[in-house]
Amino acid sequence: MSQLKIFDAHNPQHATQVGEGDISQCLADIGVRFERWQATAPLTATSTQDEVLNAYQASVSALKAEYGFQSADVIALTPDHPDKAALRAKFLDEHIHTDFEVRFFVEGKGLFYIHADDKVYGIMCEAGDLISVPANAKHWFDMGPAPAFKCIRLFTTPEGWVAQYTGDKLAASFPRFDEF
Repeated sequence: MSQLKIFDAHNPQHATQVGEGDISQCLADIGVRFERWQATAPLTATSTQDEVLNAYQASVSALKAEYGFQSADVIALTPDHPDKAALRAKFLDEHIHTDFEVRFFVEGKGLFYIHADDKVYGIMCEAGDLISVPANAKHWFDMGPAPAFKCIRLFTTPEGWVAQYTGDKLAASFPRFDEF
């Protein structure tokens, strides 16, 4: 089940849980797009990138047309990945991008945090969830110590995902994936 918790940025021990039916609107209020997608073809754990993209072709094409995305790909991480700890650490610090960060969870789950003004929004995304974090929004991502997900990513620039770290240590005080 998708989850959204809203924290006071200065009190990460206290959060308000948002009902699943209210997540999209609550995130839209801070400029974050959140929606659920359905595949148009059956997929398996061994489905190729092309099969995954074809199964969500209508939804991906609609986003490309709306926002000018130039490319889409599929990324997957498993608990046995040799660089999982380094990859996790790369995303745990607060950062921004000059582009959208768009992820659609085909399988598994991951935890996005978005720091907007004096609040921090923790969103546990699961299979079927699309999240689009707007350009220049402060955020971080936790895939957990044993990552298990497959995501579609969309990009407007050839460089793809380029982070600019804020230097703020705020992210370290919020619950990690396993504690959420």
